Amino acid sequence: MMKISEQTNSLTKSRHTPFSLLAAFLLFTTLVSAPFTLAQEQSDPRWVTTWSTSPSTLPGEDNPDNSPQDQTLRLIVHSSVGGDSVRIRLSNTHGNETITIGAASIALQSEESSIQPSTVESLQFAGQSSVTIPKGAVVFSDPLNYELPEMTNLSISLYLPEDNGFLTAHALSNQTNYISGNGDQTRSQQLSNQTETVAWPLLTAIDVISSESISAIAVVGDSITDGWGSTTSANQRWPNHFSRRLFADNDTQKFAVVNAGISGNRVTTEGNSRFGENLQARFERDVLALSKVTHMVLMEGINDIGMSPSGSLISAAEIIAGYQQIIARAHTREIKIIGATLTPYEGAAYFTPEGELVRQQVNAFIRSGEFDGVIDFEKAVQDPANPSRILPEFTEDNLHPNDAGYAAMANIIELDLFD
Repeated sequence: MMKISEQTNSLTKSRHTPFSLLAAFLLFTTLVSAPFTLAQEQSDPRWVTTWSTSPSTLPGEDNPDNSPQDQTLRLIVHSSVGGDSVRIRLSNTHGNETITIGAASIALQSEESSIQPSTVESLQFAGQSSVTIPKGAVVFSDPLNYELPEMTNLSISLYLPEDNGFLTAHALSNQTNYISGNGDQTRSQQLSNQTETVAWPLLTAIDVISSESISAIAVVGDSITDGWGSTTSANQRWPNHFSRRLFADNDTQKFAVVNAGISGNRVTTEGNSRFGENLQARFERDVLALSKVTHMVLMEGINDIGMSPSGSLISAAEIIAGYQQIIARAHTREIKIIGATLTPYEGAAYFTPEGELVRQQVNAFIRSGEFDGVIDFEKAVQDPANPSRILPEFTEDNLHPNDAGYAAMANIIELDLFD
C-alpha cells in the first residue's frame, strides 16, 4: 500500500478532469483527517472522568471472600458531564486472585435494575469480550462510540463466570445495585432472580470524550462526601447538588464532578477494613490517576478526631501535616486544591469536648490561606444557637447531613473558586 505522501505525489503528476481532481482532493482529505477525528484512542487528551468511586473494602476478618460465580453484577451510577465516546475502568486493587470478566455492557437505566434496550452496548477489552485482571491491577475498556447524556443514571453490567476470591469494591454507595441469578445477563433488559447490594464492586471510573473542553473537579473526603445519610438511589450527595449548580449556571465553566469519598476514611490513619487506606496512601490512585483533574476539594479529618487510634486523641498538627502533604502533591500536578471546613459533630456517637477543640484548630488552619481557596461547610450547616452542632433540620444523627443539609453545603460554594 502506498503512503499518503506517495498517493498525493502520484495524483499531482497525472492529468485529471475537474471531477477526478475533486475526487482525489476528497480522498486525500478523508485519509489525512480521519486519524484526528476518531475518538477511538486511549491516548486522546480529551478524555475526562465523568464518574468515579474509590475502592474501600480491604481483605480482612470483616470482609471474607465475596465473589459471585456465574452471576451478573448490574451497577447503577450517575454521570456528571456527557460525551460521545466512553470507556470504563475496572480494578482488582484489593483482590487476592486474578479476576475474569466474562462480558460487560453499558446502558442507560430505566428503573431499578431494568435498562433501556435501545441503549445497551457491549464493552470490549483489547478487542475481546472478556478480560482477566491481575491482582492489584486496573484495566480500561476499549473506547466506544456512545452517546452518554450528562447527569444521567447509567447501568454497567459485569458477568463473573467463576469465583474470583475477594472483590475490590466501594462498600457503601448510597445506591441500590443488583446481582442476577445464573448466567450472562449483561444485555438483558431485566435481571432474573436478582438480589440487591449497596456496594459498587470492581468499577472505579467512567471516562468520556466531549466536544467541549471540559476538565474535572475531584471531591475528596469521608462519609460526608460519600453521601451517607442522603436518600438511597436519589443522587442527593453534596457533590451531586454541586454538579447540578454548575450545570445550571450559564456564566460558569462546566466541569465534571467526581467523588473520591470513602465512608469512615481518615487523613493519616486506618481502622476498620471497610474504610479503605488512609488518604495519604490512596491519593495517587483515587485522584491523580483520574482523567483531566484540574481542581479538587478536600474535606476530611473528622474521623481522625473521632476514631483516634489506641484511645489517644490525635492532634490538629498531625491532621494538618497530612493536609500539607496532599496540597504539595496536588500542586506538583498543577491541581488547584480547595480546603473545606469540618462540620460540627456534637451529639454524634464519638463526640468529645477535647475532639471539638481539635476540630476548631483544624478549621483555623483550613481558613489560614495555605489552600488555594476555602469552602466553609461548617457555616453552611452550623446551628447559630449552638455552633458545635449541626442544625437539627439538617441531620438525623448529629454527624451526617441529610438531603437538605447536603443541598445547603453545595449552595454555599462560591463557583468562582473554580475559574
